[in-house]
Amino acid sequence: MGHIHHFSAGWVSPVLAYAMACVGSALGLRCTVRALAAEGRSRRNWLLTASVAIGAGIWTMHFIAMLGFGVTGSPIRYDVPLTVLSLLVAVVVVGAGVFTVGYGAARLRSLLLGGLGTGVGVAAMHYLGMAALRLHGNVGYDPLLVALSVAIAVAAATAALWAALSVRGAAGAAIASLVMGLAVTSMHYTGMAAVNIDLTPTRAPVAGATAMEFIFPLTVLLGSSLFLTVAFVALSPTAQERAASASAESFREAELPTSP
Repeated sequence: MGHIHHFSAGWVSPVLAYAMACVGSALGLRCTVRALAAEGRSRRNWLLTASVAIGAGIWTMHFIAMLGFGVTGSPIRYDVPLTVLSLLVAVVVVGAGVFTVGYGAARLRSLLLGGLGTGVGVAAMHYLGMAALRLHGNVGYDPLLVALSVAIAVAAATAALWAALSVRGAAGAAIASLVMGLAVTSMHYTGMAAVNIDLTPTRAPVAGATAMEFIFPLTVLLGSSLFLTVAFVALSPTAQERAASASAESFREAELPTSP
C-alpha cells in the first residue's frame, strides 16, 4: 500500500484549485442566466459558453489540486489522450445539464435534471481524470466514498443552479459561484479520500507525461482564458441593458425638435 499525499504543495494547490472552480462556475452560471434572457442563436451561444466555462473550470480545478498529489515509492505520470478526453467529457456532460436548464419548459423539472447532469459531469471528469493516472501499482476506490462524492456534486450543482436563477443581482451570482466552487472542490477531495493504491515495486519507467510537462501549461492556458472571458462577459451589456439603451435612444430621438 503506497502512502498518499494530497497536499505535498502545501495549501497553495487547494486554495488555487477552489479559486479556479469559482471562476469557471461564476462564468458558466452567469452565461446560463444570460441565455434565459436571450432567444434563438444567442441563447444557444450563451449556453455553449456556459458549458465550456463550467467544464474547463472543473478540469482546471482538478488538475491544479492534483499538482499536490503524490505517492511515496512511485513517480506520477498522466496519459495525455485520456487527460484531454476528460476535459471534453466534462464539457459535453455539463453541457447536457446546462442545455436542459436553458430549454426546459417545466422550471423545477429542468432545474433538477440540469443539476443532475452538471453534477454527473463533475464526477465523470474527476474519475476519468483519475483513470489517466499512471504509477507503479494499481488504483482502487472505496465505493461508499465514491457514491458520496457523486451525491455531493449533484446536490451542490443543483443548489448553485437554483441560486443563479432565483437570486437576482451580484449577490446571487457570487453565492451561486461560491456554492458551485465548493461543490467541485468538496467532490474532488471526497473522491481522493476514496483512493487506495497498491504499489508494485519496480525500477521500470512510468509511461506518460509529468504534471509540469503537460498538466501545468494546459491549466495555465485554460485558467487565463477563463479569466479573460469572465472580464468580457462582465463588461458586456445584458439584454435588458441593451433594451433600456435602445428605449432611451428612441425616446431622445422623439424629443428632438423637427426642423421646419
